[in-house]
Amino acid sequence: MADFKRKPGTKSAYRSLKKPIADIGQFNVIVQDLIMKNPLGCTSYWSARKHYVPVRKVREMYTAKFVYLNAKKKRIGTGLDMYDSVEGYQTGIAAVISNVANSMSHRGTVRHMPDADLFSVMLKCHDPDGEFYYLSLARNRITVSSYSDDGIRKRVEAWADKVPALA
Repeated sequence: MADFKRKPGTKSAYRSLKKPIADIGQFNVIVQDLIMKNPLGCTSYWSARKHYVPVRKVREMYTAKFVYLNAKKKRIGTGLDMYDSVEGYQTGIAAVISNVANSMSHRGTVRHMPDADLFSVMLKCHDPDGEFYYLSLARNRITVSSYSDDGIRKRVEAWADKVPALA
């Protein structure tokens, strides 16, 4: 498996994936498994009289890309829409495709380009030793950042090695 490479400056490491995660469904399963099954052994905590789960989303962004084609299948325009949830991404794609006024304005037919779409989620994790760190998952890269204990990076690397889509 590919090793995580250290980045200079603050302690962070990343792994570029050999091939992008196939689609939004596979990406969402990976994220939900991290949150629900907690394979990194994170712990819940209290802060400012509020209880927090061990792993939680702090940011997510899903970008859908589109191309507009004329009757001769020649590209006459492009577009992209960004969403802050998987549900928004999925319904947004359907809305763009079914938007007749938008297609008429482009004077062409819209086509979704799923292989060009981008996904990213940043998770905040609370290590059992009390340290906070961030795990960012994108369609083509994993980054662990803001940690001081190298054991955290090693746990993330071991977890990523077990997930076939993150090789």
